[in-house]
Amino acid sequence: MLVKWIRCTVVDRRGFERGQRAWAGLLGEPGFRGQGGGWSRRRPDVAHVFAFWESRAFYDSFMARAHERLAAAQSGTYKDIEVRLFDHRFDVKTGFEPRFAEADVARVAHCTVHEERVEHFALMQQRVWNPAMAGSPGMLGGVFAEAPGHEFLVLSLWQAAAERGKYRAERLERLALRAETETDVAALSGDVVRLDAAWTV
Repeated sequence: MLVKWIRCTVVDRRGFERGQRAWAGLLGEPGFRGQGGGWSRRRPDVAHVFAFWESRAFYDSFMARAHERLAAAQSGTYKDIEVRLFDHRFDVKTGFEPRFAEADVARVAHCTVHEERVEHFALMQQRVWNPAMAGSPGMLGGVFAEAPGHEFLVLSLWQAAAERGKYRAERLERLALRAETETDVAALSGDVVRLDAAWTV
C-alpha cells in the first residue's frame, strides 16, 4: 500500500475547505483506498491530508489522468505544499484500514533515521512502540511506512484528543529510552491533526 502525506500552509481557509470537497471524485478511482485529513492543532493555517493507494502503479495512473482536474478546485488557496510518498511496511495495531470516520485526531511523526540504524529503528517500532500504542485506550490503528533516504512515517488515528493525551509525557520518555530512539533518529518532526469529517473520502 502507498501512503501519501500532503502538508500545506493555507492562505484562504474557506476556499481550501470548499475545494477539499472536490476530492470526493477519488471514489471509484482504481486502486484508491481512502483519504482523510484536517488542521494542525498547533498551527491553524497548516492542513494535513493522508491518502492511501493499493500500489504506486494505481497512484501514478491517477496522477497522469484525473489529478489536475480535482486539484484545480483548490488552486490559489495554499502555499508551501509538501507531498511525500511512503511504502506501507507494517500496521500499528493489526488490521489497519484507511477509514477516518471514527477518528477525531491523527498523530503524524516523520523521522529521518541514521542509515546504519534503520533495521534497529523498525524493530523497535514493532517491539516497543506498536504494543504500547495498540494497548492505549482510544487508539484506533495506524501505519508505519518508509520512503527512500531512510525516511519513515508513523501515522496513528485516535478516537479523541484526550485519549491521545493519556499516552504522553513520562510514558513516552520511558519508551524512547527503551527503544534507543535518540540513537536511531537523525531528525524528527511531527504534528497532531484535528480531523475534519468533511475531508474523508
